[in-house]
Amino acid sequence: MRYLRAENPARGSVLGTRIALADRWWYRLRGLLGRSELRPGEGLVLRPCRAVHMLGMSFSLDVAFLDHRGGVLASYHALPPGRRTRWHAAAADALELPAGTLAATGTVEGDTIVCTEV
Repeated sequence: MRYLRAENPARGSVLGTRIALADRWWYRLRGLLGRSELRPGEGLVLRPCRAVHMLGMSFSLDVAFLDHRGGVLASYHALPPGRRTRWHAAAADALELPAGTLAATGTVEGDTIVCTEV
């Protein structure tokens, strides 16, 4: 599996330094199921992804839907287990992060997230 670093240049903040890239069907299917937590700096990019469900999850996540340029189209703060997001037709990726990361980094809709391979 490949790993990414995600930054928000407009806010001068780093969202994560060890974000797994799930760009194959098996990785997307499994997602974060079976994990008990995400540590600060960890995360998952689901590519492609237009909606997320939290069925079977045991912890909350922040989720940002990104367009093909990394623009934040929608964000969900502390999405709890058992819930789901809306469908975002223009989304290319979903960035899943530990709950509180989006608020702590000041990331809002309209920002651009830059992901680079590590």
